[in-house]
Amino acid sequence: MRGSGRWRWPEVAADAALALVLLGFGLLATGLAGDNQPGSRPVDAASRVLIAVAALALLFRRHAPIATLAVVTVATSTYLVFGYPYGPILVAFLIAVYTVAVRLPVRPAALALGGAFVLLLAHVFWSEGPAPGWAGVLPASAWVVVPFAVGVVVRVNRETAARSRAEAARDRAEQARRQADEERLRIAQEVHDVVGHGLAAISMQAEIALHLLPKRPEQAETALTAISRTSREALDELRVTLGAVRQGAERGPVPGLARLPALRDRLAGAGLAVDLRVTGDARDLPAALDLTAYRVVQEALTNVLRHAGVANAEVRVDYRADEVTVEVTDRGTGAAAAPVDDESGHGLAGMRERVAALGGRLAAGPRPDGGFRVYARLPVGPTT
Repeated sequence: MRGSGRWRWPEVAADAALALVLLGFGLLATGLAGDNQPGSRPVDAASRVLIAVAALALLFRRHAPIATLAVVTVATSTYLVFGYPYGPILVAFLIAVYTVAVRLPVRPAALALGGAFVLLLAHVFWSEGPAPGWAGVLPASAWVVVPFAVGVVVRVNRETAARSRAEAARDRAEQARRQADEERLRIAQEVHDVVGHGLAAISMQAEIALHLLPKRPEQAETALTAISRTSREALDELRVTLGAVRQGAERGPVPGLARLPALRDRLAGAGLAVDLRVTGDARDLPAALDLTAYRVVQEALTNVLRHAGVANAEVRVDYRADEVTVEVTDRGTGAAAAPVDDESGHGLAGMRERVAALGGRLAAGPRPDGGFRVYARLPVGPTT
């Protein structure tokens, strides 16, 4: 016997109300039903006891559906074999059949209801009242088949809805996990860009300071001052980036193309002169696009500083109606002049991912006349 487990008081109250309603209805209406069924046995105390047993057994229909069906079936079959009139007691039987069908798997429910049907057929052939014989088999089977079919349909619908809710919950959890992973990757890329650029500038300035210290210590102070400024700016930017992972922390303004002059000045202190040119009408851009364009320029200039072996680079920013383009070029011969499709470097791969995520395109590779070129196109919706 399969029960529903723990008692739930709202369900118990509902079943108690149902049982009391069927008990009152059966005691009041059975006599009226007998008046329209000539030949049936008059309603007496025994019939009322059987009606009460069948109705009150429904109190346990959720907790013990098969036991409830057994009690109701025995009471109903005994009631009909004694020849009492068809009446409200059959409603209790229909509810018991429905409960088994809706709460148990199809196979055990069908077996239990098959036994109930066989027991119910007893009155068709042996009854103290009118016995319908074979003509009564079909109506008797309908009392079992119809509520059984309804219960199975309800059960299937409930299971389908439960599976849908579970799948939706899994989808939400998976989406949340993917978003968390993407956020971690984004923050990791931000940290890489901030720390990589800052350390490259600091390293170059430190080499300049070490070179000047023995011969011209007064000029080494300028390089050391630049190191202090660069490290402070890098730490401030890193602090803003990491603020995104703290719950309740408010993110500060993210870098954008408006900060390119400050980036140019910082790199000048590291020994890299940057020629910055802006064409078109500069305007406010979406934050993600503005940050991506800035990071592309920052990463490209960091690679020039690290690998190109030159003292200057050129940056071009072009504001167009439907897109923004950034281009960084140099004339170096160092490791920055890698093949266009070389994805081994985290910096180049990160730039490609950033640009592609916004629907843009990035090209990076050696220039025909020497040096290296990084070019990114980022689509922008038309301004209103």
